[in-house]
Amino acid sequence: MTVRTHPRNTSFAWRPASRPGAELAILTAEQARQWDDDGFVLLEGVFGADEIAAVEAAIDPAEAELEAFLREHGEDGRIFIARADEITFTTHLVARSPELAAFTRHPVFTSLVHDVIGPDVRLYWDQAVYKKPRTEAPFPWHQDNGYTFVEPQQYLTCWVPLTPATLETGCPWVVPGLHRLGTLAHELTDLGFVCLDDAPSAVPVEAAVGDVVVFSSLTPHCTGPNRSERTRKAYIVQYAPDGAEILREGKDGAVTRVRADDPARQYPVLGCAVAPG
Repeated sequence: MTVRTHPRNTSFAWRPASRPGAELAILTAEQARQWDDDGFVLLEGVFGADEIAAVEAAIDPAEAELEAFLREHGEDGRIFIARADEITFTTHLVARSPELAAFTRHPVFTSLVHDVIGPDVRLYWDQAVYKKPRTEAPFPWHQDNGYTFVEPQQYLTCWVPLTPATLETGCPWVVPGLHRLGTLAHELTDLGFVCLDDAPSAVPVEAAVGDVVVFSSLTPHCTGPNRSERTRKAYIVQYAPDGAEILREGKDGAVTRVRADDPARQYPVLGCAVAPG
């Protein structure tokens, strides 16, 4: 396993969940230790079946539109890393769905961000990822902060299965411990950005409907092939501290900083202001 750090990754220090004087809202002390040691934790049975069914119903029409768009406008059904009949990434759903915007402010999420980020938190990103039946290609090893460099580097990803995530359907795999190194160097491949060529210490995280896989933006992870006859569906919501900035590099090499506070989709969920709705 070859590990190289990102050139912008300087003076990074991991911020633990178990902070002096801060009471945990949802994590147990054992889960907080796992978060700090391994960079992920599985919370089981935190959502009701009706809640997840409503999320799936809100996403399905938008994902169907994206699939049709890929077929019509993509090169051989492909745009960037999305591929018709294989894998789709339907982004910024909260900007058009009040139901999903409300879901991102669910007490499970506000409690989680309290525990692992702090008192002032915004939604950073949301997307549905649908991996279609008999899709053999995995989604490769990456960190979420490897796609777009954000400071602070440490934010939160919540991977919510809308259908069972198993070894057969393509559940997440994570590499414990590497989150403490900060952002790693990534290379763009045909399947997406990659930060590891192999990961012998990786562990699978199977999750049922009602669970949520919680991991850091710095935790290397991938998903396996979907060898089943049904679409594996997941809704991913990410949260960052208020004031987080996106670093964008221009063609001239100059870096600009953009605050992650688009009011349509990066609204407050805890502290810093009253969330809309």
